[in-house]
Amino acid sequence: MEKVAVHDKDTGSSAVQVAILSQRITDLTKHLKKNKKDTHSRRGLLQMVADRRTHLKYLQKNQPTMYEKTVKKLGLK
Repeated sequence: MEKVAVHDKDTGSSAVQVAILSQRITDLTKHLKKNKKDTHSRRGLLQMVADRRTHLKYLQKNQPTMYEKTVKKLGLK
């Protein structure tokens, strides 16, 4: 979150939301590797991935420079 925050108390910008979702997706992916039959968590993971994709589309359309910085810093794509 600190990598992409605009200022110290930035918690709501799309870039920060993408960072938070990316971390949660990583954690949940590790959980699902151990617990293959946990379908409820798998559904939550798919919702988070879709939400992150939506935030990234918004950034790409409205703030292309912030989008490039965010994708580069988080190692997405």
